[in-house]
Amino acid sequence: MRLVTYNVEWFSSLFGADDTLLMDGGTSGRHGVDRDSQTRALAEVFQRLDADGIMVIEAPDTNNRRKTLRALEHFAQEAGLRSTKAVIGFANDTQQEIAFLYDPKVLHVAHSPRESAAAPRFDSVFHIDLDVDAQKDAVRFSKPPLELTVTTNGGREISLIGAHLKSKAPHGARSDDHAVTLSIANRRKQLAQAIWLRRRVEQLLAEGRDVVVMGDLNDGPGLDQYEQLFNRSSVEIAMESDLYDPNAQSLLQPRLRVMPSSARFYDKANKRYFSALLDYIMVSSGLRQPAANWRIWHPFEDAACYEDVALREALLAASDHFPVSLDLDLT
Repeated sequence: MRLVTYNVEWFSSLFGADDTLLMDGGTSGRHGVDRDSQTRALAEVFQRLDADGIMVIEAPDTNNRRKTLRALEHFAQEAGLRSTKAVIGFANDTQQEIAFLYDPKVLHVAHSPRESAAAPRFDSVFHIDLDVDAQKDAVRFSKPPLELTVTTNGGREISLIGAHLKSKAPHGARSDDHAVTLSIANRRKQLAQAIWLRRRVEQLLAEGRDVVVMGDLNDGPGLDQYEQLFNRSSVEIAMESDLYDPNAQSLLQPRLRVMPSSARFYDKANKRYFSALLDYIMVSSGLRQPAANWRIWHPFEDAACYEDVALREALLAASDHFPVSLDLDLT
C-alpha cells in the first residue's frame, strides 16, 4: 500500500464555481504558472505517484457553492487516476481543506472523529495553559485534522490522521517587535496543537490501534530560532507519542551534512530559493516493520526525479511542496 501526503499550493484556484477544472491560461495561485500548466503538472505528478491513498493538504474549498469531494473527484477523472474517491472531515473557512483521495478497490475509508477528556474533537476547543500564568487558553484548529479509519482488502485497519498545523509566519505585523510578539504567540499555539494531536495519538495507541499521522506540520527540529525559546518543535512533540519518521529523525542527528527537505520557496528580498522539511508521514511502532520505504519526491534531491525531465518539470510547476510517500507491506 502506498500512502502519500501532498500539499498542493492553492489547489482551489484551479476549479470553477461548478467544481470543474478551468484548464485555461488564467492566473493560478502559483506565481508564474497559469491554471492550465499547473493542472497538467499535477495530473502528471499524481499519475506518477500511483498511490492507493493521498492526503491532500490545501485541497479545494468547501462552501455553499463548492464541494471539495466533487472537485477532487473531477480532477481524478480528468487525470485518469485510479484513486477516484475522496473523503473530507470538518470543513474550514481558509479555502484550504484537508482531504483524502483514495482507490476504492483497495481501501475502505470512513471519517471517524474521536474525543476524550484529554483530547476533545478536532473541531472543538482545547484548553491548555500556554504561557504558564495559571490561566488556561482556548486553542482551536483553523484546519481541523482529518481522522480516518482505513481498512485494506485484507482486513488490516489503520487510524489515519491528516494534519496541517498553523504557520508561525507573523502575518499582519506592524513592526519588528510586533512580528516577534506574533511569532511567539503563533509558536505557542502551534505547540498546543501538537500536544492536542499527540494526545489523540496516545488515545488511539491505548486502544491498540496502528496509527499514521501525515501532512504539513509547518515545523521541524532546528527550523527556526523560536524553537530554542520553547526547547522543542511541534514535530518532536508529536513524535513523543511513539511515532516515527526517518526524515524528521535525521534532523536530530548532530552535524548532519545533507538536510532533507520537502518544500522550496522563493525569497524575494535576497532573490534566492530556500528549502525546508515541513511534510511528514509518521507511523506507530506496529507499522515500523511493514514500512518499506519513505520517499520525498524532491526534483533536486531525489536522483530519479531529477533525471526524469517530465516529472522534474511537473513537480516544480505543480506546487511549492513536494509529495512524501510511504510504502507499507501489509500483505
